[in-house]
Parts: sequence; structure tokens; C-alpha cells
Amino acid sequence: MNEAPDALDERLARALAPLLDRARSPLLLAVSGGPDSTALMHAARSGGARVQVATVDHGLRAGSAEEAAGVGRLASELNLVHTILTWNAPRRDSGIQAAARRARYRLLTDHAARIGAGLVLTAHTLDDQAETVLMRLIAGSGPSGLAGMRGERPLSPAIRLARPFLGILKSDLVAYCEAHHLPFLRDPSNTDDRFTRARLRNLLPLLAGEGLNAARFGRLAIRAARDDAALRQRADAVLSQIAGSEAEELRLDGLRLSREPEAIVIRVLDAALDRIAPEHEPPVPKRLERLETLVLEGLLPALHEGRALRRTLRGVLIGTDRQGTIRLSAAPPRRAAGERR
Repeated sequence: MNEAPDALDERLARALAPLLDRARSPLLLAVSGGPDSTALMHAARSGGARVQVATVDHGLRAGSAEEAAGVGRLASELNLVHTILTWNAPRRDSGIQAAARRARYRLLTDHAARIGAGLVLTAHTLDDQAETVLMRLIAGSGPSGLAGMRGERPLSPAIRLARPFLGILKSDLVAYCEAHHLPFLRDPSNTDDRFTRARLRNLLPLLAGEGLNAARFGRLAIRAARDDAALRQRADAVLSQIAGSEAEELRLDGLRLSREPEAIVIRVLDAALDRIAPEHEPPVPKRLERLETLVLEGLLPALHEGRALRRTLRGVLIGTDRQGTIRLSAAPPRRAAGERR
């Protein structure tokens, strides 16, 4: 049985209330024109003049400019200020969705800073969370990855991203739009099998038939996030106890670290790597398998056996000595192919 419109209105209002209540500065909504973000814009209009809307026009298909203008017309009807943010940078066919995503958040963060907004809201749903968790499960992620998208995360020191609809199904937001006679768009890339998310979207109904539905993916994300927070807290405490700095080098008490559970050792080293190379260029993706191999097959055996080890990971040189001290420093840049020594 479908949820009554009034009950659905109340559910969206409850999801948004904590964010609207705490916002003391303008609040920026990211609205593409799809049913999810259209429902977000309509439901958040109760925030009044504090709420502003932005649409990112990626220019990836014909008609995108008119679609963005359509969002502006609906925003105007709702008495909300609307801005179109255009992605004009050169682009390549490979990895286009990932590049568009990075550009979208950069444009939204810059615009939020211009208008003094401390919060940016997106309309990611429980379906989006299920797709994210499934993608990361396939990629072999640990608890951090299986926690999926977080309800909130920082975009910059002064601006946070919030996802109030992570516990709401997309079908409910479509029903909300239909009940309120709101026009919305359907992005053709959502059904384009060239893209991983589109392929997984087709797989999810089959998994749901076996009992692995969006709600269960969502619960897995919540449990993984809970475990991840506990592991992170312990790892941070251990790192603060065993770390010492010398010039541009980070030193760790490896003998003390080796007495911790393997899961904590892996996380401590991950955090230590981030201290040395937090923004390595070009961006180096974190691969859990590589970190596990370094710790479980290299670092811990070397510490237990009292021998030296030297490895490089994510642009960081990691070395141990016979006394059990771990030293981390920025690795020298690699020589270009054909460069003379």
C-alpha cells in the first residue's frame, strides 16, 4: 500500500527539520531537476529566504542548459533564489562521470562560499546508498567503504555537505513530486549501460528478489559506519601515543604498534600516510589490498623478526630499522621515462 501524501510530506519535513533548524546562515540546495532534488527543493521551501538553489550544468548532453533553466523557473515559483553553475573545463570521454562529480562539488562549494552558506544539501536517496555500497563491496572495500555515503561530510573547513534523504526510497520522492504536481526530469545516463552505476541499478532488483534490498544495504552502511568510527577512534588514540616528528619525517614506535590488533595497525599506518601526503599529486587512490599487503606481509613480520624494511606506498617512503622504529617521509619524485640520470 502506498504511503498517504500527508504522511510522506511529514516524513520529508522530519528529515529536513534538524538541518533547517540549525542553519544560521544561507543553506544551499543542489537541484538537478530530477525527482529526488525537485522533492528536496519543494520540501525545503519552508526555510524561506535562507534557502537558495543551485543547478550545475555539466554541458554533457543537448538540452542541459534548458533543463537548468527549467529548475530556475520552478525555484522562482517557490520564491527561491536560483543560480546556474556551468562546468566549462576541458573533458575527456574516459572517467567522465567521476570528473563531472568532482566538478559539481567544487562548483557548489565555491558558490556556497560566495553566498555565505555553511551547508550544502543534496537529495541522495536510499537507492543511491545501496548502489554505492554494492559498488564498494565489488571493489573489495573494508568498513570505511561499506559505510557508503555519510549523512554529513566536510566540503571545506567552513562548509559541510548534508544528505537528509539517505533513508528515503527514490520511489517515495517520485510519489511526492506526483502528489504535488511537480515537473521533474529523468536523466538518460541513469539507464546507460556504459556506466557502472547504471549496470548495478539493473542488478539491484534481482538482489532484492533474494532479500538483499535497498533497506538492507542501508543497514549494512549504518553498521559499517558505526564499526568504522570505533576503529578510527582507537587508531587515532594509538597514533597520538606512538608518533613523533623530526624535520619532515614522521616516526612511529613500531614495537608498541605491533602489539595492537591488525585492524588497528592498518588504520594507524593509513592515518600516518595521510599525514605525510594528504594531497598527493597526481591523486593516488587508496587501495586497501596494497595497504594490507604492506602491513600484514611486510611491516608486521619485519617488526616481529627485528629486521629492516623499506617500501613505498601512496607517494610515501616507509622504512623500519632493527630497533623497531618506523619512519615515514615523502618519497622522491619518480624520474620521467627516458630522463637521464
